[in-house]
Amino acid sequence: MSENAVEFYWRPGCGFCMNLERALTQAGLPYTKVNIWEDPDAAARVRSVANGNEIVPTVFVGPAAMVNPSLREVTAAVREHAPELLPQA
Repeated sequence: MSENAVEFYWRPGCGFCMNLERALTQAGLPYTKVNIWEDPDAAARVRSVANGNEIVPTVFVGPAAMVNPSLREVTAAVREHAPELLPQA
């Protein structure tokens, strides 16, 4: 998908998704949102890393896949796989 942003898989009504989205925005991390209810391929990608379940939020940063991650986990993955995405201090 996107090479220049965190891939954020979500679905409407997900409180965990809203919380993580807010945290990503506040942290200044660029992300691309993908609604798994509107994109069957996205839902399949989530199932592929979530033991067959459609658990969201699921986040991809390069080769790293995280199911219901914390902002700290996402930031660590960005630091390792896409440091150019980190906001400049």
